[in-house]
Amino acid sequence: MKTAVVIPARYASSRFPGKPLFVIKNKPLILHVADKVAKCKNVDCVAVATDDKRIFDVVKEAGYSVFMTPENLKSGTDRVAYVAQKYLKAIDVFINVQGDEPLIDAKLVEQMIDQFKTDKKIEYITAAYKMKPSDDVSNPNTVKVIFDKDMYAVYFSRLPIPYLRDKGKNKIDYYKHIGVYGYRKNFVIDFSKMKQTDLEKAESLEQLRALENGKKIKIVMSAKDLQDVNVFEDIAKVEKKL
Repeated sequence: MKTAVVIPARYASSRFPGKPLFVIKNKPLILHVADKVAKCKNVDCVAVATDDKRIFDVVKEAGYSVFMTPENLKSGTDRVAYVAQKYLKAIDVFINVQGDEPLIDAKLVEQMIDQFKTDKKIEYITAAYKMKPSDDVSNPNTVKVIFDKDMYAVYFSRLPIPYLRDKGKNKIDYYKHIGVYGYRKNFVIDFSKMKQTDLEKAESLEQLRALENGKKIKIVMSAKDLQDVNVFEDIAKVEKKL
């Protein structure tokens, strides 16, 4: 099974323009991510997929594979699908590590790859972390996920889900979605041919496109809470952890 880690990175982020090139601890954000995933075992290729020449040049100069993709692609998954069809045709499984995950855990990526090896039915996989009581479940930049007893996603939302009606009587665990995805090649190509769905556009969450089309998403649990960079205020949190 040939496996590639692809890191989608676009310059024109609505919440934080130029985010992939923002320098943290003397290194652009995108290179923190690439350096981390380069340590993963059982990975045949690490590459960045971008629509911006500035990002392309920085990644290429650092010695990593980098591919240009069209600007009009709707999501990181669509960018991975483009790479799968045009550049990395021999790869069987693609791991999509978002370009704003500088604290990505190599063991989590390896865990996802192992799932594909042991369960041939899995087409699409992502990760979750059990939130602490002190975590802000109302933060819309922290995506929450609920899943069934077989660890398949039921729904993802920027709102706290499930809603706890009787807070005094009941307790519930909340799970943060970690922005790391895995797909078999045929699945990610098929995904890119699906039209964007209403829920995907409403929540701005690409994984909802798969759920609305009746696809299953396997959830694996992350042992760590991975601080990503959604807005500028997240930089200080990442610097502290780095």
